[in-house]
Amino acid sequence: MVVRGRPTWQGHLKLSLVTCPVALYTGVRRAGDVHFNMLSAKTHNRIRMIPTDPETGPIDRADIVKGYEIDKDRYVIVTDDEIAAVRLESTRTIEIERFVDVADIDRMYWNEPYFMVPDGKLALEAYAVIREAMQRTDRIAIGRVVMHTRERLVAIEPRDEGLLAYTLRTKDEVRDPAEAFDDIPKTKADPAMVDIAEKIIAQLSGPFDPSKFNDRYEEALRKLIAEKQKGKGRIAEVEEPEDTKVVDLMAALRKSLGEGAGARRPAAAPKRKTSGARKAPTRKRA
Repeated sequence: MVVRGRPTWQGHLKLSLVTCPVALYTGVRRAGDVHFNMLSAKTHNRIRMIPTDPETGPIDRADIVKGYEIDKDRYVIVTDDEIAAVRLESTRTIEIERFVDVADIDRMYWNEPYFMVPDGKLALEAYAVIREAMQRTDRIAIGRVVMHTRERLVAIEPRDEGLLAYTLRTKDEVRDPAEAFDDIPKTKADPAMVDIAEKIIAQLSGPFDPSKFNDRYEEALRKLIAEKQKGKGRIAEVEEPEDTKVVDLMAALRKSLGEGAGARRPAAAPKRKTSGARKAPTRKRA
């Protein structure tokens, strides 16, 4: 396998009576994040997080147990063996329960992506059958899997020669947008301003290229760290944008439209003869 590292999960993908061994590998990389360690301000030694009982003092990790708080300072103690005994079918098997259109899944539900790969040569044929059938029907498979002590909903889609699995948030995790948006006063936008805003959108439109969108904050942190290594001190200063005042909104829109046109002027449309009245576009007959 080309995929490196240890799999996040191993088990079986099941479509009705068709089953094949699969493994999940994380589809995102976090190794590049800037992480800071906690140090003593006096010695610059890395501090140690020591488990401490507020009554008896430091304790060994072997003496720590898991507890679920049912009331203030009242817990139900659960052992690792008892947790391991709570086994669902989805602990080792992802059974496809339904196929849906991708548009049916609200983007608020999409979470982490994983590469789902066949686990061994014996899995290749069944894996290929499931993948190609999904490619032909252009559907997303919905199943469930237990990862990190939780049963999670997963959406599976074909990608190139493999399958991508996304964990989905549950209904209880996703908040109703009305909680945030219902208090927004209804405001009628000025049609002329909307027209200019649409033209600005057209100027800035183009294909999505993720390589053009680097993490500038992390880059600034790395630059700061590099300068500190050389013995220099620096305070990063960022100019905060001013809020657009209502009275200046039209002027700001016009200025934005002009600056956008100067940066990337779209090709001029061919001139058309006009007869005074605008001709309505012809519609295709059904």
